[in-house]
Amino acid sequence: MNKDVRRYRTATQWGVYDLEVGDNSIVGVTGIDADPNPAPMGDLLLDGVQHHTRIQRPAIRKSWLERKDRGRDRRGAEAFVDVPWDEALELAAGELQRVKENYGNRAIFAGSYGWASAGRFHHAQSQLHRFLNLMGGCTRAMNSYSTAAAQVILPHVVAPWSHMELHQTSWQDVIEHSRLVVAFGGLPLRNTQVAYGGITEHNSARDMQLANERGVTFCNISPLQEDVPAWLNAQTIMPRPGTDVALMLGLAYVLEQESLLDREFLRTHCMGYERFREYLLGHSDGVAKTPDWAAQIADVDPTELVLLAHRMAAERTFITAAWSLQRADHGEQPYWMVVTLAAMLGQIGLPGGGFGFGYAAEGFIGSNHRRFNWATLSKGRNPASFAIPVARIADMLLHPGLEIDYDGQKITYPDTRLIYWAGGNPFHHHQDLNRLVRAWRKPDTVIVNEPWWTPTAQWADIVFPATTAQEREDLCASSHDNYAHFMQQVLPVQGQARSDHEIFAGLAAQLGFHDAFTEGRTEREWLQKLWQDSQPRAIQQGFELPDFDEFVAAGQYKLPPRARREYWLADFRADPKAQPLATPSGKLELYSQRIESFAYDDCPAHAAWLEPYEWLGGEQAGAYPLHLLSPQPSRRLHSQLDQSAYSQAGKIAGKEVLSMHPQAAADRGIAEGDIVRVYNERGACLAGVRLDAGMRADVVTLPTGAWFRPSDPESEHSLELNGNPNVLTRDHGTSKLAQGPSAHTCLVEVALQDTEAL
Repeated sequence: MNKDVRRYRTATQWGVYDLEVGDNSIVGVTGIDADPNPAPMGDLLLDGVQHHTRIQRPAIRKSWLERKDRGRDRRGAEAFVDVPWDEALELAAGELQRVKENYGNRAIFAGSYGWASAGRFHHAQSQLHRFLNLMGGCTRAMNSYSTAAAQVILPHVVAPWSHMELHQTSWQDVIEHSRLVVAFGGLPLRNTQVAYGGITEHNSARDMQLANERGVTFCNISPLQEDVPAWLNAQTIMPRPGTDVALMLGLAYVLEQESLLDREFLRTHCMGYERFREYLLGHSDGVAKTPDWAAQIADVDPTELVLLAHRMAAERTFITAAWSLQRADHGEQPYWMVVTLAAMLGQIGLPGGGFGFGYAAEGFIGSNHRRFNWATLSKGRNPASFAIPVARIADMLLHPGLEIDYDGQKITYPDTRLIYWAGGNPFHHHQDLNRLVRAWRKPDTVIVNEPWWTPTAQWADIVFPATTAQEREDLCASSHDNYAHFMQQVLPVQGQARSDHEIFAGLAAQLGFHDAFTEGRTEREWLQKLWQDSQPRAIQQGFELPDFDEFVAAGQYKLPPRARREYWLADFRADPKAQPLATPSGKLELYSQRIESFAYDDCPAHAAWLEPYEWLGGEQAGAYPLHLLSPQPSRRLHSQLDQSAYSQAGKIAGKEVLSMHPQAAADRGIAEGDIVRVYNERGACLAGVRLDAGMRADVVTLPTGAWFRPSDPESEHSLELNGNPNVLTRDHGTSKLAQGPSAHTCLVEVALQDTEAL
């Protein structure tokens, strides 16, 4: 290595890397030795951190600064004015105080969404919530866009989501004991590059290969062949999107009718199978859920369903479902049905049997590491004690005072006057972005901490330039990872950027609680405190952490392995009375009295097929005959660093790539590489075309995360130019139970775009 080039350790949500820095620029990115398969997304850092889109100074939207009725209708379409830090902090603090005094703390929405940094201390959401809690509280969001429906339904059925994520069946169990893996929604390796809070070892591909070598066979149930690696040689069944529950019911019918199910397990370990059976056989609604019935809905071969049901009953079978399945209309139902189907097989609690979720959603899922709860920055208590479902932001802004149902509760939307956003991009995560634009212009003020001129910053009023993870020190230490890393400062701070902690400390000083926010500690002292607070927790688990200075010098620490092998739900299987589940009955609830008591018309008391709002078997398919799926991108995490060269290299003429079946493209006069208009009644966007014969001809895919760029920001239905699929998706809750996002229930049409007319 050149003597003028220095090496620094950094951690991201997609891996840990050594960065080579020369002349104050990142010139090389290398995966660390501990990672057997570093994610290529590391190259995002080569030019992303110092990209020309960095925000150099605090900036305020022109009309807001001039106080011309704050110009809310021009938000997102107007220039900004640079101001000194002191002035920006004074104006922001004054606005926060005004809203608090005039409308109450619930009128402030803390809109952070957590993938901002892999650092334990410089976690934007934690910093924002700590600040606002000390100020008297705020309205916050609960659950996540990724798994909202799962987070609400699964505690009723089996266990809290947070427990399942960390303790469900490991790949090691699958490798050693499974014979068949049935993957609803597939196992797309592109998603295993990332893990919330950071990841050290990328082992998912290796584990799948080991399972394959040990004779485990795979069945991919997805409209896309590429949702399982080709080298697994998986059987593929390609249903219409959104019909997985119907398909599972067809499998369940075979098990019941041919007595291939474990009735004793259903009697001793489950609640309410007989109620579900009445529905399955059609006794309660007059419709038997036969393989022929299921095949007609899902548009698959009924014989394949019968044969698969026989295999599942004859072999040690592990059933998994992708997170994407529950991000759809009635998204609670496929997860409930997975549990029901696995319970019928009676293999739950046996090594390599049963069920699990998201085995290619994040890189840590299926790992067998020790789980350790590292200390975090205390956010304190939210005195406002109020939250809304995360995917209902536009509803809240558009309909103050509206009462909605949520998991047996009633929630009334507040009159939101101020949004403070730090970390995350609502113009990526949220659905129906044209609707969000209308909603986003309702509050008096939007304040944002951002490193770059992202859509979130462009649609704000007050913008504070924030540092990136490469411009500060931090700890990367996640409960799902088996390492802790000291994140070094790699680069000098760019422009006048400040860390989120510095920004909130400055605002706290304006508002009179600086000492309470900082507790008199420097940022390095906070890192030391978090490490020292973790040390007694380690002793309780039977190991010792090194001193903080030793850890910093070493750069990383590897946790010892688990003390003993654990099998998901094995104790419950062995003695369900002594080791009950945390459900009302202590058993697997295939029928829920609690959910039945809610009397929701869109979430019955057991898993059921409910026709989606729009789907390929419905009337809307006449006007919009293609089902749009919006998967995670392979060249970035969500929308992070979309402006970087590595992300842009995966696009076509600067547009996100739409995958189409060759026949669907030919029917529309479209060729590989063409620029097309993807549209429905909610909006339209441009995309570049890639042809893929390994997908259903009536399905297209357009990855999420392209930076939202409407051709006319002041128009309600402007053509989006970069290929952001969320101008097309529907902003409606999965059901009254979870109110999660339903992005994957979306029909579109595609037409060749005349680029000269743009």
